[in-house]
Amino acid sequence: MHGTDPGSLRATSSEQIRIPFVLMRGGTSKAVFVRGSALPANRTERDVTVLALFGSPDRRQVDGLGGADLLTSKLAIIDPPSRPDADLDYTFAQVSITEPVVDYDINCGNISAAVGAYAVDEALVEVADPVTVVRIHNTNTGRILRAEVPVVAGFAAVEGTYEVHGVPGSGAPIALDFGQTGGGITGSLLPTGNEMDVLETSLGPVEATIVDLANLTVFFDAHAVGMVGTEGPSGISPDHLAAVAAVKQAAATLLGMPTDGLTPVPAIVSEPADYSSYGSGDHVTATDVDLVARVVGGRPAGLHKAYPGTLAACTGVAARMPGTTVHRVTRDERPGDAELRIGHTSGVMPVRARISRGGDGWVVEEAVYHRTARRLAEGTAFLRRGIVAAGSDA
Repeated sequence: MHGTDPGSLRATSSEQIRIPFVLMRGGTSKAVFVRGSALPANRTERDVTVLALFGSPDRRQVDGLGGADLLTSKLAIIDPPSRPDADLDYTFAQVSITEPVVDYDINCGNISAAVGAYAVDEALVEVADPVTVVRIHNTNTGRILRAEVPVVAGFAAVEGTYEVHGVPGSGAPIALDFGQTGGGITGSLLPTGNEMDVLETSLGPVEATIVDLANLTVFFDAHAVGMVGTEGPSGISPDHLAAVAAVKQAAATLLGMPTDGLTPVPAIVSEPADYSSYGSGDHVTATDVDLVARVVGGRPAGLHKAYPGTLAACTGVAARMPGTTVHRVTRDERPGDAELRIGHTSGVMPVRARISRGGDGWVVEEAVYHRTARRLAEGTAFLRRGIVAAGSDA
């Protein structure tokens, strides 16, 4: 039928730029997947193109592919591998909704699962049933993470019984191991060398643990910022946001990092407690979890509606280290080889972490969690050439 072919000349004009894309869900997030060759090599031009692709800045992102939420305003850039121990390069970008900013100082564990499924579906690896291992080089951290993708008839499996809280239904579980990502940002699993530091903030001294695994994260007790720890999105006040930002900025300063980036990611931890899940309203009891955790931040700042997979891996490792703020609030009745159950805004997320003491400190043997992922759409995005040109010239 005339005009229905997305590749037809009728679908284009000299006023628009064409960008091929795939839309994928990974865990509780969605991302636009683009090959690196489809984007400008120049950083400024690339960011302007990405902002136009998503329709940012605009709270509704109505003129682009963004989903008007931190969890759905994400980009995965896929390139050929730049190192021999990887199957592909993956660059994650968090696209701001309200500011003309694209952040690359962070990775997303949910989207990392989708990268594994994408690699299988696009035949970027040698695909084998029933499980294909994908070695993903995350360029944000310079580390290799391993995805075990279930395969059916040569494609990433979709159907399964694994449930991810915050995602309707169930699917095929993709196992992600971030055990080899320690020190990706700072060069050390414990950047300060300490299981706990005292940060000097505008709130006063705050005890915190900084861990660099999967994502550079600063963990601190909810009570230190005037929170209970089980809050939902509507329970976060401007005072809470300011207090969390103060701790995050103090941690960045201690590490000699810029204070206006997304890292270190602030993670608020507290002891097991009852609460209701965001969205579903399901009741989570204190016996269902081993600790409670929340992430507050982003652009715009707010409480994340689910727990990032990368932070789950990081939390699992921190929980196994005596002396950390995470270990202090974690239930200690369960054996060390059991999955750690993290109570987050949308439910419960299990993670398996094993660590040991080596001559040079803690050694992470594995940090594994499971996500489901699937391809949602594919096609061509059309960007207004005038907006891209104006932004690149600014």
